[in-house]
Amino acid sequence: MTHPLLLAAFALLLATLAACGVDGAPTRPDPAPEPGLQVSGEARIGVVSKL
Repeated sequence: MTHPLLLAAFALLLATLAACGVDGAPTRPDPAPEPGLQVSGEARIGVVSKL
């Protein structure tokens, strides 16, 4: 293999190994919140000018 192709293959192998769950066994997600309506957020209105 040529040098750039070898580097690309190594990078692909490294990316594959990095994404295969090396952080431990799978865990259950947190329980879902109670059903209902919840609204939160932030809104801003204004004018900006430079002199």
